[in-house]
Amino acid sequence: MPRPMTARSAGILLYRLIGGSLEVLLVHPGGPYWRRRDRGAWQIPKGDIVAGESTEAAALREAQEELGTALQGTLVPMGRLRQAGGKIVEGFALEQDLDTAAIVSNCFEIEWPPRSGRRQSFPEIEAAQWFTVAEAEAMMLPSQQPFLDRLADYLALRH
Repeated sequence: MPRPMTARSAGILLYRLIGGSLEVLLVHPGGPYWRRRDRGAWQIPKGDIVAGESTEAAALREAQEELGTALQGTLVPMGRLRQAGGKIVEGFALEQDLDTAAIVSNCFEIEWPPRSGRRQSFPEIEAAQWFTVAEAEAMMLPSQQPFLDRLADYLALRH
């Protein structure tokens, strides 16, 4: 019997340099599953790759859907990693300064509470925040943390 395909997604680790200090933008997923989780729940804006879509296009589309704004610039490949649940995430970095107060996420709908027959809508992203790298390491989904090291390596080579 053939094995099911591993789910794949693409996302962008946005960063900015403020007074020589590196900050990264992370998002907190919306919906009931993530409601009471904070430390270890923040992530890069990301989502599924649609059939026939390049990883770069998927990353840009998903970031725009989740942040409510189109991103500009050249994506820097950060490689792939496997999340704890098995999903493969293709990451990119992009220098961009966004106002987190202006971020408006798209919504998704699920049956909630489970088996209630009622459908409710939730924002895909309930919050976005700039973090220092040390703060991000403490707050970020552990399986996505290697993107922070890869960004630091990339920036060290640039300067």
